[in-house]
Amino acid sequence: MKKWLTALFTLALVLLLAACGGGATEEENNDSATNETATEEPKTLVVGASPTPHAEILEAAQPLLEEKGIELKIEEFNDYVLPNQALDSEDIDANYFQHIPYLEGQIADNGYKFVNAGGVHIEPIGIYSQRHKSLEDVPENATVLFSNSVADHGRVLALLEKEGLITLKDGVDKLNATTEDIAENPKNLEFKPDYVAELLPQIYNEDEGDLIVINSNFAIDNELNPLEDSIAIESGEGNPYVNVIAVRSGDEDREEIKALLEVLNSQEIKDFILEQYKGAVIPASK
Repeated sequence: MKKWLTALFTLALVLLLAACGGGATEEENNDSATNETATEEPKTLVVGASPTPHAEILEAAQPLLEEKGIELKIEEFNDYVLPNQALDSEDIDANYFQHIPYLEGQIADNGYKFVNAGGVHIEPIGIYSQRHKSLEDVPENATVLFSNSVADHGRVLALLEKEGLITLKDGVDKLNATTEDIAENPKNLEFKPDYVAELLPQIYNEDEGDLIVINSNFAIDNELNPLEDSIAIESGEGNPYVNVIAVRSGDEDREEIKALLEVLNSQEIKDFILEQYKGAVIPASK
């Protein structure tokens, strides 16, 4: 009888230990499944952008990034100052609104620890006029209105020189040229480089000057067609004013940033840019 009770007790103890052991294994399995689910959740990337064309291009890239497990969130900005401030304060992971000379100027002026992670597109600037159908019609003493962004001044002057309206001094760095670097101005043009860039389309519509120089993103945003409405426009070939993805130094090596650049330079996005903007916005790479 005693042996039978001992055997029964031993069997009960084994079953109890097995049950406890099984419960622990199940809990561990549940924890493992939870961790696996967490790692499968999409990574989030927040990019600040101008509404047109930058945010539109990013919207086209969203489904392509989603396929790579990255959720792209777009925060729109309507000026050229706040996107860099937001990047510096780590409110966003990257921004996409500025060309290389502007980025370099912002870094020099504000001490930002930013880097250019890669170029995406070019927005040719155009010369617009309500008063004249061509540059040949421009009279003496005509006014030329353009952005107060110093990074755009050399660009505007280089376009005016290309069109034969002025001549810059020999040896001048055209990226950084100012009106002080003009050697010849046969029509005695009056330059007014003191306008907020995003207001120039409105100034053009109100006919406040002979020639208004407008960046294509602001032209498009105000229902102007740079190819049809301008009387002169930049060429994309050899253009140094590539719009780039800017990030904090070191973040250019992040997996999400590399994936973003890969998508933005993909054939799908290049085709989108060419079809959507009809040459008013040009992919940075062929």
